[in-house]
Amino acid sequence: MGDEINPLTPLESKAPNLSNPKSSAAGIPAVVSTMKYGIKNMGVINSIGKLSKVNDFHGFDCPGCAWPDPDSHRSFAEFCENGAKAVSDEATKRRVDRDFWSKWSVSELSQKSDYWLNSQGRLTEPMILYPDSNYYQPISWDDAFDIIADNLVSLDNPDEAIFYTSGRTSNEAAFLWQLLARRYGTNNLPDCSNMCHESSGVALTESIGIGKGTVTLDDFNSADLIIVVGQNPGTNHPRMLTALRDAKKKGASIISINPLTETGMKKFKHPQNPIEMLGFGSTIADKHLKVNINSDQALFRAFSKSVIESGAIDEDFIDNYTNGYDEYKKIVLESDLINISKITGISLEDIVEVGEKVSQSKSTIVCWAMGITQHKNSVSTIQEIVNFLLLGGNIGKEGAGVCPVRGHSNVQGDRTVGINHKPSPIFIDNLEKATGIRSPEKHGFDSVEAVKAMENGSGKVFLAMGGNFLSAMSDTNRTSSALKNCNLTAHVSTKPNRSHLITGKIGLILPCLGRTEEDTSDVVGKQFVTVENSMGIVHSSTGTFKPASKSLISEPAIVSGIGGALESRLERSGVPWKNLSENYDLIRDLIENTISGFEDYNIRIKSESGFYLPNPPRDSRTFKTKNGLANFISHDLSFAESSDFMMMTIRSHDQYNTTIYGLDDRYRGIKNGRRVVLMNENDMSNHGLSKDSLVDLSSEMKSGLIVSPKWFVVPYDIPEGNVATYFPESNMLIPLDSVADGSNTPTSKSVPIKISKSKLG
Repeated sequence: MGDEINPLTPLESKAPNLSNPKSSAAGIPAVVSTMKYGIKNMGVINSIGKLSKVNDFHGFDCPGCAWPDPDSHRSFAEFCENGAKAVSDEATKRRVDRDFWSKWSVSELSQKSDYWLNSQGRLTEPMILYPDSNYYQPISWDDAFDIIADNLVSLDNPDEAIFYTSGRTSNEAAFLWQLLARRYGTNNLPDCSNMCHESSGVALTESIGIGKGTVTLDDFNSADLIIVVGQNPGTNHPRMLTALRDAKKKGASIISINPLTETGMKKFKHPQNPIEMLGFGSTIADKHLKVNINSDQALFRAFSKSVIESGAIDEDFIDNYTNGYDEYKKIVLESDLINISKITGISLEDIVEVGEKVSQSKSTIVCWAMGITQHKNSVSTIQEIVNFLLLGGNIGKEGAGVCPVRGHSNVQGDRTVGINHKPSPIFIDNLEKATGIRSPEKHGFDSVEAVKAMENGSGKVFLAMGGNFLSAMSDTNRTSSALKNCNLTAHVSTKPNRSHLITGKIGLILPCLGRTEEDTSDVVGKQFVTVENSMGIVHSSTGTFKPASKSLISEPAIVSGIGGALESRLERSGVPWKNLSENYDLIRDLIENTISGFEDYNIRIKSESGFYLPNPPRDSRTFKTKNGLANFISHDLSFAESSDFMMMTIRSHDQYNTTIYGLDDRYRGIKNGRRVVLMNENDMSNHGLSKDSLVDLSSEMKSGLIVSPKWFVVPYDIPEGNVATYFPESNMLIPLDSVADGSNTPTSKSVPIKISKSKLG
């Protein structure tokens, strides 16, 4: 390729500006930030018009998080600051056209920051990077589809192809994507869930028979107690703060458990309530437990001990609906609270105090996100949480249940409609009946396995439906080398990102319509897609804005284009790819005929608020586990340890997943910088460090010590021995082989590292 191409985010030369963390979330600063970002990208008039359609009954689903909308109503601004940023980011007036690609070489672009890359604007037409070239060139859609099809048919076997999916993909596009993969003959369908909530799905399926949450939004208004653990709603799911505020007003207690005391769990000033916005706001958490990284399993074991010893168990529920209680009770009663206090860093007094509170609750919800799912013991930790809830009969009861909060807007829906590298026998049979396509039964690659396959040469074509795989994955250097080992890499995208710069021998960029844009067909006119939120509601999303370019086509059309080109080179399967892309009702008919719960799909989806998918544990206390019962699953206590520091990755308030909107983290008081390590001041003193000291971070890989240079130290309220760094900058320190037991999810929230004064300072 000539000049060196950098797979990593560039170093930063200046220390960030620091101020005290904020005491309340949202309020006037959120309104100002929303307006500023919207006007910058869209202008005044467009900002008003486009933001008014976010999560509207007849508008488009927010391309941000998967937090649900109210069933029966929508406010005049049914979105949060981060949702507004996501919409503004997609609706930007800036364009990345062929002139841009002729001006900038891939090598030059690789030296730019992720923030800079994203801020350049929307992709406008298909582009190709030929072997030994340093510049992308335009290519027609038909030629792009032919190159993909030619590369697929040239492989020795279908399992040499990998079909990756991002969680923003609609149900319709996701269903076609998995159909394409299985038509080709592989279950290699890794997705972003493999990197984030796979542990939730594995743990919950074994415990209660479904890999999803069991609560609705209304349950928050009926709960006695809501525990928010390993989650930062103020930044990652801001609209959740409204639900927590409303729950508090109805009498619920809220407990926050996290190594960092996040602003959103302190106070919330609702940006649509003038009195709150200008005044004191609403206190959210009644108690914050600042646990050591990855000690949550031990803490919930202590809560279970309090429930059992106080006699607060639901004997009827345990006797009639569960299995394994006696074994679990034995190990709980044998647990030592003094030892748990040592593991967690929480005082014995606080453990006892909170234990009494959880024992008194008649209806408890536990919410979690990636602070729970990305550890070696994530599956056992989540099952410990389920055990705790089962003790009080808190499944299938009003105001109670498990609530894993997904990030991507449709990551749950993608899995529901077939993006799964381990399809069930029922799904395989139903898919064949509906489409004539017989899926292979052999399990495919998840995200970690996909990297290893590309690395060793058994994965040769990497196709990505959305996302930024390089930056999202752990072990950035290995992931980069693996991608470069492919014959072809192709990415369906809306904006440039770092994955476009680290390619196989041939690299393709396939620009698609965004969630906000009109999608029309000559056959049926204006089309809509559907998504599923974190609480199992399927609803429609209709783009309303003019597309960024006349050359853009929809995700279903891109899949159909590849499918059609592939069919011309293989024995025909009878899949009417072109017809499906021209009328999404036909795709929904196939989904209905394949997946239970989608009966009368095209009729019920016309309801303004959509419809709930079946959820047996929630709906009828039916548990579709192997024994037909909810299972207490007992594990030995475990937690991550480090001889130096334990690192967790976090996101700033100015980013969404790998998309960087800006360089500030307003709530944490960090401005104009991302290459920071948050440290306890005692740790800083013990290591001879001060604010803005430059340090190198290192971690042990199988290949030896990996060093990430030049991080600026930021003093922060975090337990001693624990540090936090931003994702994706620190992903290079997460070993590819360090994964969660049972789910194979990268351990991004508990990485043993060493810290030393920078050698490059």
